[in-house]
Amino acid sequence: MFPGAAAARADAAYALVGAPLDASTSFEPGARFGPDRVRRYAEAFDDYDHHTDRNFSELAVYDHGDIGPTADTEEYLTFLRGACTDFREEGAVPLLVGGEHTVTVAGVRAVDPDVFVCLDAHLDLRESYAGDPLSHATVTRHALDVADRAVILGARTGSEAEWDRASEADVRVVPPAEVTDWEPDFDADESAYLSVDIDGFDPAYAPGTGTKEPFGIEPRTGRRVVREVAPHAAGFDVVEVNDRDDGQAATLAAKLLRAFVYSHAADR
Repeated sequence: MFPGAAAARADAAYALVGAPLDASTSFEPGARFGPDRVRRYAEAFDDYDHHTDRNFSELAVYDHGDIGPTADTEEYLTFLRGACTDFREEGAVPLLVGGEHTVTVAGVRAVDPDVFVCLDAHLDLRESYAGDPLSHATVTRHALDVADRAVILGARTGSEAEWDRASEADVRVVPPAEVTDWEPDFDADESAYLSVDIDGFDPAYAPGTGTKEPFGIEPRTGRRVVREVAPHAAGFDVVEVNDRDDGQAATLAAKLLRAFVYSHAADR
C-alpha cells in the first residue's frame, strides 16, 4: 500500500492503481517494478505538507493495488480504462503508477480531458514503433485521439515525422530550458490530464528509467508544474520508473504523486 493511502474505497477521493505493464520497453526493461518501488520509497516521507498545510493520510487516498497486465496490451488497456472509469463514477480521481508509458492511454480514455499535459523527454507522437501501434513511443498520439490538444513539457528528442506532427496547431512543445517559465493557460471550463514520464527529468536526478535522455528538467521545476496543473486535472499518472538505480527515480515519482494530491485537494 502507498504510505498514507488510508481511505477505504467507498470513501476515496483519490484512487491509486498500480499498472506494471512492461511490454514495449525499447531499451532497458524493468518498468514492471515501478509501482512497488514508488510505494516503497514513499515510506520515508513525512505525512505533513507545509506547502498546503495538509496531512496526506487525511486526503482520502485509496490504494487499489496493482492491476497486472494480460498478454494482449489492448485488452489490458481496456480493462485498466474500465477500472479508472469506475473510480471516476464513484467520485475518485484516478492516480495511475506505471509501468511503461502506454498505461497513460487507459487513463486518458477514462478521463476524456480537453488538454493532455505531459512531462516527457520524448514526443511520443509515433504512429507505431517496432511495428507496435501501442508502443510507449505512441502515447501522445493516442492521447490526441481523445484530447483537443497536448502540451509536452521538457521534450528534447523525436523522429523527423514526430517533430513535423508536433508543429501542428493542437500540439505545443516546451523545451526543457523554457519549462521554468511555462504557466498553464487552460480555459475555465477545460479539464486536463497530467502525465509524468520520469524520463522528462535529467537522468542525473532520475536514472532509473528505460530510455534516458540528457539535458532534462530539474525536480523543482517538475514539482512546480505538478502543483500548478493539479487543480485543473481530472486524472494523473507517473510512469517509466524501473529498478535500475538506487531509488532516485522512484523517490521523485512518489514525491510528485503526493504533490499532485496535496495541490488538487487544496483547491477543492
